[in-house]
Amino acid sequence: MLIVELAFGPEPERLAARPAHRALLTRLHKEGRLLAAGPFADGGGALLIFPVDRAELDRIMAEDPYYRTPGVRVVGVREWTPLVAP
Repeated sequence: MLIVELAFGPEPERLAARPAHRALLTRLHKEGRLLAAGPFADGGGALLIFPVDRAELDRIMAEDPYYRTPGVRVVGVREWTPLVAP
């Protein structure tokens, strides 16, 4: 599993791009390629959990222009080995 952490800035482009990004996340979840995603309570970023390998994650992120939108910064991508998961 891979964890993607995002940081958000004040740029208005981020909010304009968000609906299409969320629609893609919904599709990925239905397809089983996204386990969970959501913003941090303080609005400063988000966390996404993908049960895919790095090559697949790179394809997913390349498909979604949100990750290259002003106001969205990928802080990190980390491999995660959960002890308890759905």
